[in-house]
Amino acid sequence: MDGMTEASDVQTNVTMPDWEKRFRAPRVSLPEWALDAPSRALFVSNATGTYELFAWDRETGEQRQATDRPNGTTDGVLSPDGAWIWWFSDTDGDEFGVWMRQPFGGGPDEPAAPGLDPSYPAGLALGRDGTAVVGRSTEEVGSTIHVVRPGREPVEIYRHRESAGVGDLSHDGTLLAIEHTEHGDAMHSSLRVVRPDGAAVAELDDTKGGTVELGLAVLGFAPVDGDRRLLVGHQRRGRWEPLIWDVGTGDETDLDLDLPGDVSAEWYPDGSGLLIVHSFEARSELWRYDIASRKLERIDTPPGSVSGATARPDGTVEYLWSSAALAPVVRSTSGAVVLDPPGMVAPPSVPVEDAWVEGPGGRIHALVMRPEGATGPLPTVFDVHGGPTWHYSDAYAAAPAAWVDHGYAVVRVNYRGSTGYGRAWTDALKHRVGLIELEDIAAVRDWAVSSGLADPERLVLTGGSWGGYLTLLGLGTQPDAWAVGIADVPVADYVTAYHDQMEALRALDRTLFGGSPEEVPERFRASSPITHVDAVRAPVYIAAGVNDPRCPIRQIDNYVDRLAGRGAVHEVYRYDAGHGSLVVEERIKQLRLELDFAARHLASGNGTATGSATRTATGSATGTRPEGG
Repeated sequence: MDGMTEASDVQTNVTMPDWEKRFRAPRVSLPEWALDAPSRALFVSNATGTYELFAWDRETGEQRQATDRPNGTTDGVLSPDGAWIWWFSDTDGDEFGVWMRQPFGGGPDEPAAPGLDPSYPAGLALGRDGTAVVGRSTEEVGSTIHVVRPGREPVEIYRHRESAGVGDLSHDGTLLAIEHTEHGDAMHSSLRVVRPDGAAVAELDDTKGGTVELGLAVLGFAPVDGDRRLLVGHQRRGRWEPLIWDVGTGDETDLDLDLPGDVSAEWYPDGSGLLIVHSFEARSELWRYDIASRKLERIDTPPGSVSGATARPDGTVEYLWSSAALAPVVRSTSGAVVLDPPGMVAPPSVPVEDAWVEGPGGRIHALVMRPEGATGPLPTVFDVHGGPTWHYSDAYAAAPAAWVDHGYAVVRVNYRGSTGYGRAWTDALKHRVGLIELEDIAAVRDWAVSSGLADPERLVLTGGSWGGYLTLLGLGTQPDAWAVGIADVPVADYVTAYHDQMEALRALDRTLFGGSPEEVPERFRASSPITHVDAVRAPVYIAAGVNDPRCPIRQIDNYVDRLAGRGAVHEVYRYDAGHGSLVVEERIKQLRLELDFAARHLASGNGTATGSATRTATGSATGTRPEGG
């Protein structure tokens, strides 16, 4: 029986197309290790066909699946002593729920913070004495932070209508760092350090006293008892970079690293140095910064992208690396592969090419993939990233590789609003939301056509989340530019989305637009896809999770009703999940539907057709937040 199963698996592996193998091949995240028990680790893997949490005892080598839910689980953390796994339990991907916990070695799950009602999560910090600091967000209250001690009722120590969250708890548990936006700018946080009873200790606020909006981010307290140094990310020189803030004295140590692009950091376990993650022009690399000597030393990593890194107690660094051509792997500076999942190996794809295009707001960086040996003009997919404060990088992603396998060129644009190109580039989309990004996408489209890469009659505009929003907005405001539109979990009717979405995103929208829909109706109207729906000429495909709290289903239904009312060619796929799926087969199914939709309409020359053809599909997938790309 086992031999027959193995032979069947081999045959399936031979006949399965590469694009499906890339989704099905087992993947693992960078393992998180317990601060006081470094041999105990927690990671996420799709080995069972659904992304779930796994416990790993590094001394014995034993690995155990810790969670098992139809909709998958990715949000988890280890207690400092490694005794407990905390994980967030929502319902069918709606991101609204409670923290649960289970013993590291296995056992029944139990409520981790009894007495706290379900909410959206807003950060979590676990202390060495069993104390937990839980950040929460609800529509009724806004943001709250509770201290939960073993055997006691939770105590609320913070509340504000604007968005806020838990940053970090000091090593000895005496100080708590909070990120907040009490000033009303959800894109630029300020910091407050308090005691566990909520008493204020120190403030750091870069939003005051200037005309330029600057943000701060908590990167972590020094991992030493009694050490009051807090590592902070700041934007004072127009990009993200770290500084060390002594909360006790108020002294700030500016590292002033001579590295272009954005810089993040975390502490080495003994507090003597910092592990620097440097991101520049869609690639990233690692450095070690010695605090005493102020010396910066490069850590050797291959060209590509580091999507996570951690310094171990023995001084080695473990990091999750990939490139557009090669699948992710957890490496160590010791030279070893840290965690190698068994089973199918993800096939390689093509390397990415850089394109720099002059746009209305400056040079735009685009990443281009094309089938090996292919010459243009090619059918071309413009894959628009979500966020909007995110960016595409030279990293492995199964979806764009699948389009390449089917003969398409893929162009991914890091438009204004993207991270990684400086604060001004990220903040530029405010008030003319969506329209700014589409100006950049249009400039890259013109370059792709004029360079001979892209066939102007076979251009697909697609994206998920914010990328799905830009797809629908682009189809309405640039109707002659696109032959097909494919939008995953999009914003389609912005006013309705604002009123239905989770509270933290309303705060972000007020920052982006300069107010609520009632305060600046003309800005919401100009930037809402439903305003321009009657101008849409291209066939439209929409995939939507019915439990999505970020891009809720009602506003998508409003848009679809408008398409149907005018007989526009469109298809809708609704599935029982949230903002994407953590189920591998569901991801494959969705991309197969999208590939088929594009192929049918490009082959038929129906790129700008109208008519009554409408097809609605339903599915049963569950899950939340698909991986980038």
